[in-house]
Amino acid sequence: MSFLYYLLSALSRPVLFGIILVPVVAGLLGVLLPAFNYFPALGSSQFSGAAFTQLLATPGLLKMLCLSLFCGFLATWIAFKLNIMILASFYHTPWLNRIEQGLSPVLAVPHAAAAIAIAFILTPSGWLSRLLSPWLTGSNMVGDSWLPNDPWGISIIIGLVFKELPFLLLMSLSVLKQANLRVRLLQEYKVAISLGYQAEAAFIKVIFPQLYPLIRLPVLAVLAYATASVEIPYILGPNNPATLAVTILNWFNHSDLELRFVASAAAVLQIVLSLTVILIWLGGEYLWRRARSLFMAINLNPWAPFYRFCTGVTLILFAVILIVSLGGLVVWSFAGYWPYPAALPNSITGLHWQNAFTQLAEPISNSLLMAVSSSLLALLISLFALEAASYRTATKSWLEYLIYLPLLVPGVAFLFGLLWLQQALFSDAVFLPVLISHLVYVIPYVYLSLAVSYHNFNPALIRVAASLGAKPCKVFWRVKIPQLFAAIMVAFALGLAISLSQYLPTLLAGGGRYPTLTTEAVALANGASRRTSAVYAIMQMVLPLLGFMLAAWLPKWVYRKAQA
Repeated sequence: MSFLYYLLSALSRPVLFGIILVPVVAGLLGVLLPAFNYFPALGSSQFSGAAFTQLLATPGLLKMLCLSLFCGFLATWIAFKLNIMILASFYHTPWLNRIEQGLSPVLAVPHAAAAIAIAFILTPSGWLSRLLSPWLTGSNMVGDSWLPNDPWGISIIIGLVFKELPFLLLMSLSVLKQANLRVRLLQEYKVAISLGYQAEAAFIKVIFPQLYPLIRLPVLAVLAYATASVEIPYILGPNNPATLAVTILNWFNHSDLELRFVASAAAVLQIVLSLTVILIWLGGEYLWRRARSLFMAINLNPWAPFYRFCTGVTLILFAVILIVSLGGLVVWSFAGYWPYPAALPNSITGLHWQNAFTQLAEPISNSLLMAVSSSLLALLISLFALEAASYRTATKSWLEYLIYLPLLVPGVAFLFGLLWLQQALFSDAVFLPVLISHLVYVIPYVYLSLAVSYHNFNPALIRVAASLGAKPCKVFWRVKIPQLFAAIMVAFALGLAISLSQYLPTLLAGGGRYPTLTTEAVALANGASRRTSAVYAIMQMVLPLLGFMLAAWLPKWVYRKAQA
């Protein structure tokens, strides 16, 4: 056991470094070369800018860029603003824990499943329209609606905010719970309250300036993802033209191989677009810092009731969307004959589930095998990387910045390039390339989830064990693991949820030969029966939720004797 501990501690950081850095760098290189027309496999070995010339002549390119920028920036800003509103209104109250518990399950819902659920609400014949007709709409006929798939991307923004708000909130709460910050921030907050500030004003003026620098990287990761997302725009966005990321995917999957050069050039343009949006955000941050003294002089107390009211309305609206969307999925999955505008189907049937389960055996087994494998590996690497970092405090910071690299670089920008490398190294393999692609995304979330608990671990326990003669190996297995077991299981469940939601890495690395619930659900979202799509979306949600239920139950069962 000692040998295993020291071996894993020594190898974990280099392995983590390799898994994070090598695929991203190799993927970017694999996109840059075809973008400049160098791709010998397709008969082009001369560098040129022909692909960019063809790309710039593409009809609707400017609209694609504007749509991606508008949706990504606005969705991130709204999610960020709502996150601060919730924190300001409920900081240091029991309600904040309840909100955290209520929003945490949404983090486990895959993006594709969330998009399908929201699409079922917004469609002209969806459940929302049925609930409002004819008593409010005054019509018994299916009307025209600009949602979803609207040309302005409003549906995309709704879907992105629905998914990214819980992530930003949980990341903010993890920072606020850090032992080295929690007591000091709470004291400063109470001082501001004692000076006559309302709770919201005290949070914004005292806590927020110290919180934002610590959540800047998660915010920028959300911004990069929102501008280059594929699943949500593919299901909820317009098609003529689509966002740049969806168009890149369509070009790469086109039967005309010459479009691979244009797609690579577009992937480089996607990087430029994401960097531009990030620079715009950082520019706004700079302007805010310059005007901070003026902002701090504003009396926010009169606005506190309005702020609190807006926060309450937002949470109620979020809860309604969550309940109606998930409820709508369940109803559609069992619906028989359902004429419009009936609010409920005339008959209930399990035929859709029976038909789906005849086809779901392979996608479910593939999804579970990939999720468990990638999550266990990510957990092992992250745990021992953190253990090694705990004894090397001077070299800890670079890894915590590097871990955000796959989240900040758009997936469509490096996954297609990574595909060429994987085909060269693993031409006949399927599982291993998909596993590597999943690890690139699973490791950051597992590492960040574990890091919060690891950094907050009570050092007094380590000192007591060391004073009794215990070596680092024994301290790790006998002290740290039992104390951190609940956090380890949560990180494992989060890894399962992230792996189960991966669409683009699975589709590209597997070459369509590794079907999972997510790839099948996205494929069915725009063309299959609404009832069948509902079954697939529900199954997408059930598996991650089972993982989180296991994470909540297993620590209690393992340590039931100690608790007794």
